[in-house]
Amino acid sequence: MTFEDMRRAAVVDEARSWIGTPYQHRMSFRGEGCDCLGLIRGVWRGLYGTEPWELPVYSGDWAEVGGQEVLAAALGQWMRPVRIDEARAGDVLLFRMKAVAVAKHAAILSAGDMADQRAEIIHAYWGQAVVASWLGTWWRRHVVAAFAFPEMG
Repeated sequence: MTFEDMRRAAVVDEARSWIGTPYQHRMSFRGEGCDCLGLIRGVWRGLYGTEPWELPVYSGDWAEVGGQEVLAAALGQWMRPVRIDEARAGDVLLFRMKAVAVAKHAAILSAGDMADQRAEIIHAYWGQAVVASWLGTWWRRHVVAAFAFPEMG
């Protein structure tokens, strides 16, 4: 197993440890509550320790229009952008729910890659909890960016 494979496996293992955490907007406490960004933040802390950024102000509205791409900018500053069609397990996917909306949802690709029709994501699902879901057609149509966690060590 390569170092890259070990890093990706560590990301997925950490994300899986959050499954069942209730959805709570702007929170990031495993087992207590998180939103989609809180999941990414929690995985970051599990892998690297302290987060390198301050939490930006954001609403929970997935259909927010006319705003700035705060989430994309933050992910792009601290993670390595990857081509969507090259995203693999352990990468973060960013979603835009409507064509005119700001990209406001993130998930971790947890099984497979973008070419795999059985690929899965782990994400904090509004009104539910952190779940593992099939990366089906609906989700795939809404992916607008992908990012890799930086090398560890």
